[in-house]
Amino acid sequence: MEISLRQRLPERISFVSILLWGLRLFVAVIIIWGSIATIASGRYTAENWVALVLAGLAQGSIYSLVALGYSLVYGIMLVINFAHGEVFMAGALTSVFVAQGLEDSGFLWENQLLSIAILFLVAMTVSTIVALLLERIAYRPLRNAPRLVPLITAIGASFFLQYVFRGLFGSGFQTYPEFGIRWGSVVLFGFNVQVVQMVVFFSAILMMAGLYLFVERTKTGRSMRAVSEDKEIAELMGINVTKVIVITFAIGGMLAGAAGVLRGFYQPQGIYFFMGFLPGLKAFTAAVLGGIGNIPGAMLGGLFLGVFEAIGPNLILQGLGIPGANQLKDAIAIVLLVVVLIFRPQGILGEKLSEEKA
Repeated sequence: MEISLRQRLPERISFVSILLWGLRLFVAVIIIWGSIATIASGRYTAENWVALVLAGLAQGSIYSLVALGYSLVYGIMLVINFAHGEVFMAGALTSVFVAQGLEDSGFLWENQLLSIAILFLVAMTVSTIVALLLERIAYRPLRNAPRLVPLITAIGASFFLQYVFRGLFGSGFQTYPEFGIRWGSVVLFGFNVQVVQMVVFFSAILMMAGLYLFVERTKTGRSMRAVSEDKEIAELMGINVTKVIVITFAIGGMLAGAAGVLRGFYQPQGIYFFMGFLPGLKAFTAAVLGGIGNIPGAMLGGLFLGVFEAIGPNLILQGLGIPGANQLKDAIAIVLLVVVLIFRPQGILGEKLSEEKA
């Protein structure tokens, strides 16, 4: 017997779906209302908005590099590496002491480009070593364990690394020296653009493009994609799964170390042992926004989060009359994550997961 439309409706329309659509409508109204109120007030000029967007792109580039580590590991192992923020911290904190030593010796000012290359090399090496130790000690023995076990292990490893680096480098805040790339600005299309913003953005874009080409065009990249699809079948095809996982952690570590140096260039203050927690959380949010396990999605999610974090408080919250809107910019990441999960749970470029991967 053919089921009537009236009989099918209760199966398709539930209380939860009605509630979600109500939340979507509410969020859309709030965003549109706040944005219109801010724009109508004329509080910000076009130059102000461009400056905010550029700042957001620079900050988002750093989030993207860290987010790639989350996506790579999840794509291969289906594990959220919550210690990855500390991999980022390890590179930044080590390189700042190297930078201060180069400054004290006078080498930094005489050979700035070589000094920058040394800082990248040191930070990427340290972060890669930390990432590989995490894989070998914390994750490899638990590869076949229930997913909750490596998740708890990752949180424990995160705290362990924080206090190890606190013991090694102290609990005080460190500051990067003032490199020449932080000086001045250039005029593009009639707008002032800080040189450091351009350096951070284009450096990150080059590294992300290099990673994408590596994964798509090389034999190792094809092996990584095969392992992410099905470890057992990949192993039967002759792929060394353990080697692929090690390479994945190494690449994630190198990108996190580079992000640590770029963070030092862009925001030289506030380098300390706990600095990886909040950027790590935001980078994880960026990875989920773009579609966890999706490399282009992590890139896009980081840039999107950075821009939204820069303009969101000014565009939406101030229009709603919320006092101290800029004080809430760190909460933007969590709010944006909830909003995206309401509208598109699989992320911007993500695909719906099969039951095996869900």
